[in-house]
Amino acid sequence: MFHTLRRPEVLFVTLAAAGILAITMGARQSLGLFVSPLNTATGLGIASISLALAIGQFTWGAIQPIAGAAADRYGPRAVLIAGILCLAIGSAITPFMDSTFGLIISLGLLSAIGSGAGSFSVLIGAAAQRLPPEARGAASGVINAGGSFGQFVFAPVLQKLIQVFGWMGAMWSMALMTLAALPLIGKVSKNGGAPAVHHDTDTGAMAAIRGALQDRSYLLLHAGFFTCGFHIAFLVTHLPGEVDLCGLPPSVASWSLAIIGLANIFGSLYAGSCVARYRSKNVLAAMYGSRALLVAAYLALPKTEWTFYVFAAGLGFTWLATVPPTAAIVGKLFGVRYLATLFGLTLLSHQIGGFLGAWLGGLSITLTGDYTWMWYADIVLAGLAALVNLPIREAPVVRAPAPA
Repeated sequence: MFHTLRRPEVLFVTLAAAGILAITMGARQSLGLFVSPLNTATGLGIASISLALAIGQFTWGAIQPIAGAAADRYGPRAVLIAGILCLAIGSAITPFMDSTFGLIISLGLLSAIGSGAGSFSVLIGAAAQRLPPEARGAASGVINAGGSFGQFVFAPVLQKLIQVFGWMGAMWSMALMTLAALPLIGKVSKNGGAPAVHHDTDTGAMAAIRGALQDRSYLLLHAGFFTCGFHIAFLVTHLPGEVDLCGLPPSVASWSLAIIGLANIFGSLYAGSCVARYRSKNVLAAMYGSRALLVAAYLALPKTEWTFYVFAAGLGFTWLATVPPTAAIVGKLFGVRYLATLFGLTLLSHQIGGFLGAWLGGLSITLTGDYTWMWYADIVLAGLAALVNLPIREAPVVRAPAPA
């Protein structure tokens, strides 16, 4: 499968996109480490901080179709530059915010818009425009693995920076680290080389969106991805709090997040290879079903360090490995001309779930003192997500040409 990436021009585009995603996702997926220090420093309460991060989850999804549409129309270069700078600014000003509204501005809007503009929809869409069809599945797996590698690196590094320099120093350090993505942008933009020639029917962006929203398989894909967002946002935001409730040190949370990222590198690469070998809908159903079983097993086991590490490894294998088969289904249904836009809308559904996962987790710990009901909800939603993916068809949608 991965022999399709051996051509230098294909490999450079893929690795550059993976590197950008490593930085934007590494920064975004490690924000849960700052919840407790922020609460201690500001006294705002977990629920208020969770609300800001929940708004960030939604904003990250809401910007995806907008950034994707801008990249489809004007090219990814300007979108990616603006996103990286916005992410750095949002991180840099967070230490100056001492109110819920301030955190909503810095983390809920600026950082989320920046990381969203430099995330899946723009990067996978830009790569698909420049890669031959036989390389897209493997490339999406490698790009997705880049995001997981970023989480693997950022989580323990930021935890150490918090211990050494305090949470403010760690946040400023993260702002500087995000700027390392800027030199990679040229490799995934059209200025970095000629895009591959494709022959998808161009009906116009709005016609493509209208047609997609009338397609049953596309809507079922959204429903499953909604659950994926709920699951990931709940864990990435509140896993450190769950670790604390179990009386374990913060290092267990940071290493658990790092293990999730490491395991998802392998999961993403495997998912990318599965796209060419199996029906993507079956791959997604198996991933969501495994999550329900893993959460149920976690609730039944004693809460030790190794329980968290094994739980993290199991979840990490499917963590964001849902992205390659989801993007593959969108590409199969509608082609790649507006893949960034249409996949961006799918990511918006993902982050509506993300908003609820992060926010309701904060309400749960505030009102009940633990996350028990969130774990139960996660099991039910994961099971439903597995079921709704099974009726999806993967044949291309026949579209009428746009009127002259």
